[in-house]
Amino acid sequence: NLNLSRNHLQGKIPWEIGGMISLESLDLSINDLSGNIPESLSALYFLSYLNLSYNNLSGMIPSGHQLQTLNDPSIYMGNADLCGPPIFKSCFNNKTTQNILQEYKKENPEWLWFYISMVLGYVMGFWTFCGILFLKDAWRHAYFHMIDDMYD
Repeated sequence: NLNLSRNHLQGKIPWEIGGMISLESLDLSINDLSGNIPESLSALYFLSYLNLSYNNLSGMIPSGHQLQTLNDPSIYMGNADLCGPPIFKSCFNNKTTQNILQEYKKENPEWLWFYISMVLGYVMGFWTFCGILFLKDAWRHAYFHMIDDMYD
């Protein structure tokens, strides 16, 4: 059981919360949480109680697996910008799938850090290799000797 209600929590509900696979009860009510409800909550197969009421959550309520069994609208009460079942507010005019994907990429910069680390790793490796060849005569001679042997 995890009860974090009335804790003045701010920000988004972390995607990683779906990794708490044995969680049976989750109460995040009466905080200042914002953003979308993560799809990963539907992976909590043992979840029998959920309360996300009175936050600033927005977007479509995820549907799937365990969340379909939690169909009490009071779970989401007090979040004016939420839409979709089980509450009676339609999402069809809110956002397209492409807009939701773009918003996800803006909110979750992990993919950006992956590319930055790849470029930094390549640059550091290249310049380390060049620096060693420049500073170590023995390595430089051995390297160019090996290159000459490959062409012969």
